[in-house]
Amino acid sequence: MTQVLVSVGTNLSFCGRPISADELTLIQGIAKDFGGLGRTEIANTVCELLQMSRPTGKLKTVECRAFLETLEADGLLNLPPRRSQRRSERKPPPVTSLGVFGAPLEGVLKEFQPLQLEPLRSQADQDLWREWMQRYHYLGYRIPFGAHLRYFVQVMAPQPVRVGALQFSSPAWRMAAREQWIGWSDQARRRNLQQVVSNSRFLILPWVRIRNLASSTLALAARRLPDDWQESYRIRPVLLETLVDPARFAGTCYRAANWTCVGRTTGRGRQDRDHQRHGASPKTIFLCPLAADARSRLCAEVAP
Repeated sequence: MTQVLVSVGTNLSFCGRPISADELTLIQGIAKDFGGLGRTEIANTVCELLQMSRPTGKLKTVECRAFLETLEADGLLNLPPRRSQRRSERKPPPVTSLGVFGAPLEGVLKEFQPLQLEPLRSQADQDLWREWMQRYHYLGYRIPFGAHLRYFVQVMAPQPVRVGALQFSSPAWRMAAREQWIGWSDQARRRNLQQVVSNSRFLILPWVRIRNLASSTLALAARRLPDDWQESYRIRPVLLETLVDPARFAGTCYRAANWTCVGRTTGRGRQDRDHQRHGASPKTIFLCPLAADARSRLCAEVAP
């Protein structure tokens, strides 16, 4: 059994970081010796021992737990059963009177300017953001994978009104069309992937019909996000990515905001390690460089 694990372990990676056979053995030992803990506590322990952390020092617990569950699905270790009660955020957001349709807003953007992005600052903001995504976004609300920032979209005239919501989060591990556009090596991808950020949710509320609002919001986000992300995670992104379902949308607002269409995904998703969903639901990939030399920075294999 040990020889099999050593062979498999040489091909494992966590967020682009190779996992050695010795590290796999250590992870297996932690899962066995601390079986009385919950899955999140085991993930925290693995992160601490293997120094799996962000530049801020915060542990990559969410990503590590998903990694451990993948190892379990592959038969490489056993984790304790999932606890029946998880964080309240995992429950479907409640339906409240705050999330109902608002007064219709129609016109051109100049009638409602200035346009602002409003970071979420309170639990009430978090609750409303989640409820709007669950009720009005076709994908619903999902807990984001890894690092993330969320905003409300707000117009200020004739009075401040929230008209939409945005989420930026950790990038996809691999997308062939993105990799081809960037032109980086596997080593450069492992080193620089966290300089890519995904626009994983974008919602304009259904009662809002303001021309040019969506593309202007994306342009504003591209200007603001690098500073906010660097402040939160000590990494300055140089590229934004997003996935658009071509069966529903043409990506017009992204094109208008100067994002570039580079191809389509295979339709698999993060968890389809066995390629069972290949081609099931391919998405259009759009990219937005945040620096003139974005590609050369992403292709760097060593620190400048």
